[in-house]
Amino acid sequence: MLSKFCVEVYQSLFSSLCSVMVFMFKFSKTFRNHVKSESVETEDECLSTLVKDDIFVEKAISNAEYVSMNENETDYENLLKSDQALVRKLDLHMFPLMCLTCAVQFMDKVAIASSSVMGLRDDLDVHDNLYSWIGSAFYFGYLIMHMGPVQLIFQKNKYMAKTLSLFIVLWGVLSCCQVSSNISYSSFMTLRVLIGCAESVVTPCFTIITSQYWKPEEQFTRISIWFGMNGLGSIVLNSIAYGIFIRKKIYLITAWKILFLIIGSMAMLTGLVFFFWIPDDPSNALFLSEQEKRLVYLRVTGNDKATETPMFKTNQINEALRDPRTWLYFFFTVTANIPNGGISNFLNILLEGDFGYSTEDSLLMSLPTGAVEFVGCPLFGVLAYMAASRKVFFWKYRLSWAIFGAVLSLLASCLLAYSGNNKNAKLTGAFLWYISPISFICVLSNISANTQGYTKKWAVSSINLVAFAAANVAGPQCFIDKQAPTYQGAKTSLVVCYCLMIGILTVIFCLNAIENRRRDKNQTNELSNMLCYDGIIDLTDFENPNFRYTL
Repeated sequence: MLSKFCVEVYQSLFSSLCSVMVFMFKFSKTFRNHVKSESVETEDECLSTLVKDDIFVEKAISNAEYVSMNENETDYENLLKSDQALVRKLDLHMFPLMCLTCAVQFMDKVAIASSSVMGLRDDLDVHDNLYSWIGSAFYFGYLIMHMGPVQLIFQKNKYMAKTLSLFIVLWGVLSCCQVSSNISYSSFMTLRVLIGCAESVVTPCFTIITSQYWKPEEQFTRISIWFGMNGLGSIVLNSIAYGIFIRKKIYLITAWKILFLIIGSMAMLTGLVFFFWIPDDPSNALFLSEQEKRLVYLRVTGNDKATETPMFKTNQINEALRDPRTWLYFFFTVTANIPNGGISNFLNILLEGDFGYSTEDSLLMSLPTGAVEFVGCPLFGVLAYMAASRKVFFWKYRLSWAIFGAVLSLLASCLLAYSGNNKNAKLTGAFLWYISPISFICVLSNISANTQGYTKKWAVSSINLVAFAAANVAGPQCFIDKQAPTYQGAKTSLVVCYCLMIGILTVIFCLNAIENRRRDKNQTNELSNMLCYDGIIDLTDFENPNFRYTL
């Protein structure tokens, strides 16, 4: 169910943020006097220049005061109103198209499950465990792209949005190729790998785009809405699939091929609109005035992690490998995505074979799963934001919501696995399971916040990506053909995964809380004076005594 969150994205994210920092420094008078290039070549030069010109004082000024000093803004309330108006403008002009793209992307994924009961398995002569490999093929492409190609293409690409739109169009073309009259199992598998390659760039680029326009506290809710759009895509896809299937006799090609033709056409159209509408960076946004473009750069300075310089450091690689959090994140991602890879590809088969629904009814019964995700993910995202803003005990921590989501997922898996012949109980479990992405969303934000140091963040993200792709490859393999139609072994694996997930999340929560308490106890006035250096030197979370882990 989650394509989505390709954790390698954070390497590209903070590379982009460093360029935003350089832009800000260009507007600083003291920086212009000492630096003639767009970036500081070495860390030592940056430190000496900044210390020499008392840039610490300037960095301590709030964004509002900075704008007041440099843009003649005299009324702080007017500034806040301008900021709120700008956020609404960004949400109205950019966010709907981004959400539509996410929905279309997920339609392609759930189309495999819907097609499995619409004739795909018969037409491709899929038998034994061959269908499981169709579900895994997409994530082979995903893994291939994130072992290097995505970083090479996008890390220093000045035309990120334009390049992304070309990948969206490409995936649409590849999706349409699946309707070929003489397509075989091997050619279909090849296309699924290539589609995985094309779609793998969407989530990383969207995360970078979000960081360019929205503040960190605004990003979590919007990412939750992205995941909710998966639910919308599921609703639309299964509605189309049902309409096509009940009229399958009037078409010249088989019903499941029409489904992929529609998805491919939607992807190509979305990609073309994306090309002309979404800017590569705020300075190219046609819907923003010059003043609004400057304000966009100023308002996201809270994203700036000046500690992270794009310099490869071996000691940070070693630290990432010995940091227990790295491997806790790794195993969390494995436990989260084995169930995802399985259920997203086998839900319709379970509804038809295990639950006893007809093909038409199995397509209809898939609609509520999309509704749960469409409403649940954004709702939990908003609730988590409200709890954090009001500092509600326990619920103010995002890991608390991650644990709560994991408990709900465990309950759903138990209903699905151990309800015997009680169809209603199993159906409830299948519906409730689609709230599970909330745990993944919370942990992804936790990884970003708690991994400091450019090279270390890159290493942790890469390791987590391997876990994400490998788990989604393994998920469909848990559904063994000889266990059909109940697939009891696969259902049991879901229960085991979520039990382990709850334990892992609890360990992460306790580990971070204990370490924060230890650092608070050992804090001294001398160390407190190092705070001003935190934004300049490329320190990791281990090296910076003033750093506190987000819970």
